[in-house]
Amino acid sequence: MTDKQEIFDRFIELVGKFGQIRSVQSVRESMALTMPFTIGGSIFLLIANVPISGYSEFMAGIFGAGWTDSLNAVASGTFGALALIIVVGITYNYVYIDGGDASIASMIALATFLILLPPEIVTESGESIGGVIPRNWIGSNSILTAILVSFFVSSICVYCRKKNWGIKLPDSVPMEVVRSFEAFTPCIICFTSAAIVYGICHHLFETSLPELFFTVIQSPLQGLSDTLIGGIIITALQSILFWAGIHGPNVVNGVVAPLVLANTWENQQLLEAGQQLMGNPAAHIFTMQLNEVFTKSGGCGFTMGFLIACYIAAKSEQMKTVSKIALVPGIFNINEPIIFGLPIVFNPYMIVPFILAPTFAMIITYLSIDLGFMPPFSGTQVPWTTPTIISGFLLNGWQGAIIQIINLIVATLVYLPFVKLYDKVLLEEEDAQKGLADE
Repeated sequence: MTDKQEIFDRFIELVGKFGQIRSVQSVRESMALTMPFTIGGSIFLLIANVPISGYSEFMAGIFGAGWTDSLNAVASGTFGALALIIVVGITYNYVYIDGGDASIASMIALATFLILLPPEIVTESGESIGGVIPRNWIGSNSILTAILVSFFVSSICVYCRKKNWGIKLPDSVPMEVVRSFEAFTPCIICFTSAAIVYGICHHLFETSLPELFFTVIQSPLQGLSDTLIGGIIITALQSILFWAGIHGPNVVNGVVAPLVLANTWENQQLLEAGQQLMGNPAAHIFTMQLNEVFTKSGGCGFTMGFLIACYIAAKSEQMKTVSKIALVPGIFNINEPIIFGLPIVFNPYMIVPFILAPTFAMIITYLSIDLGFMPPFSGTQVPWTTPTIISGFLLNGWQGAIIQIINLIVATLVYLPFVKLYDKVLLEEEDAQKGLADE
């Protein structure tokens, strides 16, 4: 028992240290920063693709055949520019944590990233056009490149600041001018490095760094994350860590979020290319929506199932009180009152359903898409506080709502026996305390 406890404690310690790594923190916080852009873009996508039969024809009759063009342009400027947002966000967070000039570092990173992009685009007719920024490579296809560029530029900026490398000016010079000259050294290092990498990729491999990374690394990783086994591991690991007192989604998303976000946007690109997602082998199943919406009703661990089970079976004052307090936040997918109030953290009675409920929800949702009951998710996203069933309908019409209802029923059945067991323990403790009070 001691050996198992030591192994467990060591595991938790290592995971905690991993979550505190500056680069992991920067990725995690930068993924959160993409939310206003993805949610904002999703609002326009949702308006263009309301899952109601006849809606599109009705709107076209009022505004004309091209009524979705301006709405899709917003999506392209948000989802389609995720790599630019990420390269700026990660660099800013990384350098800001270190106390450096985060604004200038972010601009250096952006310029370095643009240097590495493909020099031209190829039209459908085969014509090559240079002197433009290729939109296909500033979005999800270049997320990995954006992350690595951010790490490199951030490290250079931090190192130069600590080594005091830079052109020094008298104190009488305005601060804006001083900042510009201090940034000169990291600029030269980063731009020179980017030029060398660009030359190697262009002349030796006849490609660009984003294209090379996408082919060799990002695409296989996306494929791995898009499998049923990959989905089970991702979902279960989030719950295991959260049960152990570590914010599992934050830790796991530091690694997984760029991949599932890329899956989401590639599905949207298929739609914009005139393809259907239903039955399309090129469409991804495990996306941001599946991970964040369909496996986390009530919050991580699918704790809405726990709340329903409590209202069915709970008799102890502690469980009834906690479930009542947690109901309203839980409807909006906030489950800290349960996680820390019951608690679920380090509660041996709750670890099994806390892992199984979201895992079953992931499997059900994955199979419902894989078997053709509902299409894979497009680029449309909803705020994470959107209540269950409503969020399912907004994302995938009545099929999405039905799957969320099924997931709720299954999660409730999973939690029910464990709630009864733990409730019995709590009831015995309360009765014992009453007996002592009466004495």
